[in-house]
Amino acid sequence: MGKRYQALETAHIDFIRRQHIFFVATAAWEGTVNLSPKGLDSLRVLNKNRIIWLNVTGSGNETSAHVQQNPRMTIMFCAVEDKPLILRAYGQARVIHPKDSDWSLLYPRFNPLPGARQIFDLDIEMVQTSCGMGVPLFDFVGQREELIEWGEHKGEDGIKEYWRDKNQASLDGLPTNIVKKGL
Repeated sequence: MGKRYQALETAHIDFIRRQHIFFVATAAWEGTVNLSPKGLDSLRVLNKNRIIWLNVTGSGNETSAHVQQNPRMTIMFCAVEDKPLILRAYGQARVIHPKDSDWSLLYPRFNPLPGARQIFDLDIEMVQTSCGMGVPLFDFVGQREELIEWGEHKGEDGIKEYWRDKNQASLDGLPTNIVKKGL
């Protein structure tokens, strides 16, 4: 049932654009593996071998710390509506902070979100699809607004303070460089 591809095909890109949630997995060379659900309007397929996604401020900053040490990343999409399908994009990622030169090139591809702290740029090496018949069906009701409201309430200075207090290291103590490259 599963198939492998060297790149995204047109049908894969169409499927990705219809999804309201995706999952990102990363791991440093040692320590905790991270798997995070993502939503909002935060992902763009640039071409058949490149995906970027905008990371907004959250309780942790594991993905950034992991990718800076070990660039492996997997992004997974799974159909919860319509026909079953799971799609995974495997590759090497890099983290782009607001002070990095590529930020000004990539950030305009997104609608601004309060608390935007990094863009992850995934160079896809392999795509895998599988049946997804074990994934339950759900109805999409809408995006949650709490994170956006939180970021708007905090304001730019409050978010930067939050980064200093809560986002400088991973669970395993790896640096995220958010203060050095994000402020």
